[in-house]
Amino acid sequence: MNNRLRVLRAEKKWSQATLAERLRVSRQTVNAIETGRYDPSLPLAFKLAHLFEMRIEDIFDPATNTAPSGWTEL
Repeated sequence: MNNRLRVLRAEKKWSQATLAERLRVSRQTVNAIETGRYDPSLPLAFKLAHLFEMRIEDIFDPATNTAPSGWTEL
């Protein structure tokens, strides 16, 4: 799933480590979300939205989410 996390973080001049600390996750988790290798859990997505004062859908683009092979998207 594509997201605007890297841009939003850069606008605040936060490092990945700073954002990770604010979210109470690892820096590797922030990196994986930014690069699209990991989709955050719903609670983590809410934390991100709250931290950036945005709606979840303003940070993440669900239209770019691809279902695993054999799955049907709703």
